Amino acid sequence: MQSREHWDHVYRTKGPTGVSWFQPHASDSLALIRETGVPLDAPSIDVGGGASTLVDDLLDLGHTSLTVLDLSGAALAASQARLGERAKAVAWKVGDITKVELPALAYDVWHDRAVFHFLTAPQERQAYVRAMLHALRPGGFAIIATFADDGPQQCSGLPVARYSPDELHAQFGDAFSMLRQERQAHHTPFGTVQQFVCCLFQKTAS
Repeated sequence: MQSREHWDHVYRTKGPTGVSWFQPHASDSLALIRETGVPLDAPSIDVGGGASTLVDDLLDLGHTSLTVLDLSGAALAASQARLGERAKAVAWKVGDITKVELPALAYDVWHDRAVFHFLTAPQERQAYVRAMLHALRPGGFAIIATFADDGPQQCSGLPVARYSPDELHAQFGDAFSMLRQERQAHHTPFGTVQQFVCCLFQKTAS
């Protein structure tokens, strides 16, 4: 996993809206979270949420048990500043998802748009899957978005892994069933288009 210093530098020099993955609203993610049907008080975690506005929109919709985790404290600080007093309603965690300790069987929804494709080493991906299995409740949902197999080969100057939906599902194994797969064309702030694949999984194992 890349260093915290790398990502802090990215956010401090480019700002939340100057990075390629910026979205004014995470509309696709919001639609998939609604599709899960979880209640508004269902505990949810946004892995790599950083400065994303997903947490703002979830608060607007009435979600009351939200956690945002990111390797970059600078990214989380940007979100907290944007939210102001509302930031107190969110649990904020600075940490590397391949190493951080999360509570067992704590979350009904696990969302990740931007972390998993940076895990280019098998041991990193295995650690990520262990963390998700540990923290997600049986029957819980995981929404994972990565670069598609025809997406960029690098992001923020770093190599990435690219996936088809079946390849992405294979990373998580039989403990998860795939409920939905979709391609997403992300329009960056710089006028380019990046191809993503996004899958909705449900945890079937305890």
